[in-house]
Amino acid sequence: MLLSGGEFNGARLLSRKSVELISQNHTQGKLDSTGYGLGFGVTSEPQFLVELGSVGSYFWGGFYYTAFVIDPREDLIAIFMGQLHPTGGLTLDSKAVHLVYQALE
Repeated sequence: MLLSGGEFNGARLLSRKSVELISQNHTQGKLDSTGYGLGFGVTSEPQFLVELGSVGSYFWGGFYYTAFVIDPREDLIAIFMGQLHPTGGLTLDSKAVHLVYQALE
């Protein structure tokens, strides 16, 4: 629904403007790292891309080693569900997202 600009199966659940506000960086110029939208981390600048990804993507992670990325430019959603706490320094979530981007043609 977020990737489709607020629509799901032809039904509008959020306005286009709401999705735009959710996915915009509202901390621009205030932080020296990733920006934050309304409820998500936002990749608003190229220097915040770790390795693979797109400017305009937004993401978040959960307490039990879950993570997701929504990338409108690539028409992509990646979801990682680890169900582990503590993680012990594992980086499987970022590796899984990198594998998704590497699979793009």
